[in-house]
Amino acid sequence: MTGQTVGRAMLVTFLFVLVQETLMLRLRIGGVHPDVMVLLPILAGIVAGPARGATVGFGAGLVADLFLPTPYGLSALVGCLLGFGVGMAVVAVDRSAWWLAPLAALVGSAVYEVAFAALGALLGQQQMLHVAIVRIVVVVAGVNAILAAPALRLVDWGLPEASTEGLPSATAATVR
Repeated sequence: MTGQTVGRAMLVTFLFVLVQETLMLRLRIGGVHPDVMVLLPILAGIVAGPARGATVGFGAGLVADLFLPTPYGLSALVGCLLGFGVGMAVVAVDRSAWWLAPLAALVGSAVYEVAFAALGALLGQQQMLHVAIVRIVVVVAGVNAILAAPALRLVDWGLPEASTEGLPSATAATVR
C-alpha cells in the first residue's frame, strides 16, 4: 500500500468513527443504536479483497474498542474475521452488482453481532448473551444494509486498489 492509500484509509476510518460517535450513538431504534463501524470491514472486504478486508477490520476494530466497555481487542478480532470472510465470499461474485453491498451488510452485520456476543461471553462477559441480541441484530443489520450503497463509494475511494495478496494463485487470477 502506498502512503496515499494509507492516508485515505485512515481518513475513511476517522469519518466512520466520527459518524458513529456523533450521530449513531444519539439515534435509538427500539432502544438500540446502530453500529456503522461494523460496516467498514464488510465494505473493505468487497472493495479490496480478503487480506485488506481483514486488515481494515482489525484496525477499525481497535479504534472502535477505544469507545466500548468490552474487552479490548474483541471488536478487532471479530472485525478481522468478518473482513476476511466477506472478502472470500465475494471473490467469485460480480462486485459491481447493486445488491451485493446491501446484502453483504445485512448478513455480515448479523454475523458480527452474534459472534461479538458469543466471543464476549467466552471472555467472561456473560451479560452479552443476556441482552436483546435479536433486537440488536435487526437494528444494526437493517441500518447497515441501508447505508451500504453510499458508504461503499467512500470505502472504494479510500481503498482504490483491488488486492489479491493472501489468495491462492488461481483465485488471484480470477479476481484480476
